[in-house]
Amino acid sequence: MSNETIVKVPGFDSVSVGDKIGPTDYPVQRINLVMYCGASGDFNFIHWHERTAKAVGLPNVIAHGMFTMAEAGRTLTDFAGDPSRVKEYGVRFSKPVVVPDDDTGTVVTVTGVITEKRDDKSVVIELTAVSNELHVLGKARGVVDLA
Repeated sequence: MSNETIVKVPGFDSVSVGDKIGPTDYPVQRINLVMYCGASGDFNFIHWHERTAKAVGLPNVIAHGMFTMAEAGRTLTDFAGDPSRVKEYGVRFSKPVVVPDDDTGTVVTVTGVITEKRDDKSVVIELTAVSNELHVLGKARGVVDLA
């Protein structure tokens, strides 16, 4: 018997413009940033060293923009059920995700809304990502194939 989880992808006809996705909370702690440093090769001190981050005018250590983008993108891949169904994804980085050095870190909360259904059976999803009451991504948008 397999332990594999079967995810049911929503059918194109079962979704409507205006349907909401989420909200989904993505916790972020310093350890996540250190792991991302290793995975990405981006060891910029502002992503893990508080004294340096503050010395350059930041309120504290901040998450990598691409880390934040990836976390928000999980909302699309979770909705799609298969990452290969995400045909387009783009964002603008508008505010940093500030990550304090404590046991709770911070949270990025992502919500989505279907804003368009296309003839090719794909949907356009506009995302909103908020952390510490700030919109951290702008123009976050993905296209998911539901065919």
